[in-house]
Amino acid sequence: MRYTNGQQLGDFDGETEVTLCDHPGCTAPAIHRAPKARNRLNDYYWFCLDHIREYNRSWNYCAGMSDTQVETEIRNDTVWRRPSWPLGGQGGGFSGNARFRDDLGVFEAAASMNAREEQEKRTERPKQDGQVGNALRIMNFDGPVTLTELKSRYKELVKRLHPDANGGDRAAEEKLKDINQAYATLKKFLVA
Repeated sequence: MRYTNGQQLGDFDGETEVTLCDHPGCTAPAIHRAPKARNRLNDYYWFCLDHIREYNRSWNYCAGMSDTQVETEIRNDTVWRRPSWPLGGQGGGFSGNARFRDDLGVFEAAASMNAREEQEKRTERPKQDGQVGNALRIMNFDGPVTLTELKSRYKELVKRLHPDANGGDRAAEEKLKDINQAYATLKKFLVA
């Protein structure tokens, strides 16, 4: 066995090179490596087990760094020292209205299919449910309706058919009951 500092302790099975511990005065074989400095992480000391333990207890990567420098190191390590950009802002970040190339039209096709399905739901739902269709007829609507339109129409009909405005007319009162029920049905349908 041959040691790198030139000392030879004996030949066992050929010329095998073994590194000695870098601790002063130690002649034990060194099998553990340790960086020499923060700015020389690929340059190593070689130590035996006892001396690597001693070195590790005293090693401080952040020695001599300010709090700001330590914080910068931590931030750089969280992204593996790769460049990163904030999402959703100025400077190339992604935002919801960003445009990008869609050569195959995958996203465009999906968006138009979703829009078409929504339109079909709005036009077909009243026809499928007889109670909703009846409520639409009572409120004088033809086709899709929004909650705002429904509220506006309801206020208009209540003002016109209220018993105080009609002098206690029984027909207007019955019609108002139907409108109240239709309004409740449509409101439940639109909010759900």
